[in-house]
Amino acid sequence: MGDWSYLSALLDKVQAHSTVVGKIWMSVLFLFRIFVLGAAADKVWGDEVSEFYCDSLEPGCEHACYNSMFPISYVHYWVLQITLVSTPTLVYLGHAIHIIHKEKRMMEQLQDNPDATLVKKPKYTDERGKVKIKGILFGTYMSQLVFKILLEVGFTVGQFYIFGSVFMVSYFHCKFPPCAHLTGAQCYISRPTEKTIFIIFMLVVSGISVLLNIIEIIYLLCSKRRHAKKQFLGPKHVANVQHYPYNSSCMGTSKHKPISACVVYKKTTEYMYMLISYSKCIIEPAK
Repeated sequence: MGDWSYLSALLDKVQAHSTVVGKIWMSVLFLFRIFVLGAAADKVWGDEVSEFYCDSLEPGCEHACYNSMFPISYVHYWVLQITLVSTPTLVYLGHAIHIIHKEKRMMEQLQDNPDATLVKKPKYTDERGKVKIKGILFGTYMSQLVFKILLEVGFTVGQFYIFGSVFMVSYFHCKFPPCAHLTGAQCYISRPTEKTIFIIFMLVVSGISVLLNIIEIIYLLCSKRRHAKKQFLGPKHVANVQHYPYNSSCMGTSKHKPISACVVYKKTTEYMYMLISYSKCIIEPAK
């Protein structure tokens, strides 16, 4: 296996600009893909060519049968999958770093000219330089999630299309030319059980990756909706509280004037984050 240090260093930077679910996805990518593939792939798949035998002495028969069973090496296919699935995340990282540098220059201009009115204030970063996922950056983040889902599903479907069943057989009968047309050749594969377990494991991890990306999309949409509701209902809530102040006489505690009616209006948001109460008391004049 090659050196994953450069890709790992880049993906490690993404964690500082991702959501909680995104950090979990990154851990799954590192622990269950890059680490496992780098540590175990050579032992399980290192002998897929050297230990592949066919009971035929015809020149080229063994190579033709191997190519029919493995059109592309599983390890190379998974390396390509990891690289391409990580690419949308790296594109988002580049966009985030560009915004950080851009708004860092804005902060420097504001510090040099505190009274300047034409200088834009930072929109996507806070005082610590941490990125806020909103606006155009929100679109970039959502796009990379969608592309990762499409790539994961595409590679999973492609694996079934190229290799067929996930269960590795210990031997198979091959009749591809230049093997004997009538008798063919019996070919044998090393470590079929270990290879099968490894294939299933990588498919499960791919499914977990898709699930985490879907959860992150739902999480971001719900967070954006809550934030929009909070911004929309916040000023309205303050105005109504000032217009209809809470009065203890609504609870029947006034000793000076009897209460004939009390109208209470309540509105609860979908996620129970805000509770808005409207109270208006109609007090009859004292007899």
